[in-house]
Amino acid sequence: MTPVAPIGIGTSLVLITLGAILKYAITEGNIWFLDIQATGTILLIVGILGLVIALVYTLILTNRRRTPEVEREREYYDEPTRRRY
Repeated sequence: MTPVAPIGIGTSLVLITLGAILKYAITEGNIWFLDIQATGTILLIVGILGLVIALVYTLILTNRRRTPEVEREREYYDEPTRRRY
């Protein structure tokens, strides 16, 4: 079983996008129990942290999986002996 990063790169990009939309694009409208700009900032921070963690985790896994290259000796093919009739 391959270990998986806690938060994926795609999920991080979605959180960053949603956070940017909430922080910078939505200027009108309020929800009485939610500050939209603060929510956008939180999503941006979580998305950026998740992206950094996912990239570091991915780099660590790719370095660990590399195996030293083994040089194979040259293989010779010996043709089967033909029968003479």
